[in-house]
Amino acid sequence: MHGPTHAPPPARPRTANSPASAARWLWTALALGTATLTVILLVEAGWRPLLRVDGDVAGLLHAHALANPAWTGTNRVLTDWVWDPVTMRILVGVAAVWVWLRGERLLAVWCVATAALGVGVQQGLKALLDRERPQWQQPVDSAHFAAMPSGHAMTAAVACVLVLWLVQRSGAGQALRATVLALVCISVAGVCLTRIVLGVHWLTDTVVGAMLGIALASASAGLWISLENRKAAEPARTPADD
Repeated sequence: MHGPTHAPPPARPRTANSPASAARWLWTALALGTATLTVILLVEAGWRPLLRVDGDVAGLLHAHALANPAWTGTNRVLTDWVWDPVTMRILVGVAAVWVWLRGERLLAVWCVATAALGVGVQQGLKALLDRERPQWQQPVDSAHFAAMPSGHAMTAAVACVLVLWLVQRSGAGQALRATVLALVCISVAGVCLTRIVLGVHWLTDTVVGAMLGIALASASAGLWISLENRKAAEPARTPADD
């Protein structure tokens, strides 16, 4: 008669807070950070094919904006109210409050700090690169300070990716995660489009802003998960250890 057999322990599920998840976030940050630096260096070097694309896209969308006032007005509403940097910072604030109320107060502060760091990086790069914005005889909108990176695009990317990460790590269902992911993609791509349509940014300004924002938020998520896993792996202290 055979003795009792024991089934092997189930494999640990891959969750949004696992080491594998941290690695994905960090690799995403590295890849996009490298791509961002490449685009910036090409623009600064005056690489003609890229600058030609900038000019062609800006000219085409500006002509369309002049010919379609209703379309231009819609883009102005989207850029000034829906995807405005203030709106995006409020979104991060609401998400931070939600996390705080769930009992993760340090994480709430971490998210706010990430958004604040994004503003600092954005303003620092603008001052460093000092790229001129497009100039038009018939402008449909106006903006100030340097062009690269787009503040609207970077702020939206940071905020949306942070919210996506928080929803994923909360254990939300697949339908909700997919919905949030779709909204993130629409928002980041949409804000980039509005800034070019309104003639206040070149295509590469928005691409750099979006990629840099996603990279920053991804690095923040990956670092947090890594620190969280390292803390969980530490042996618990007992009174005898003191």
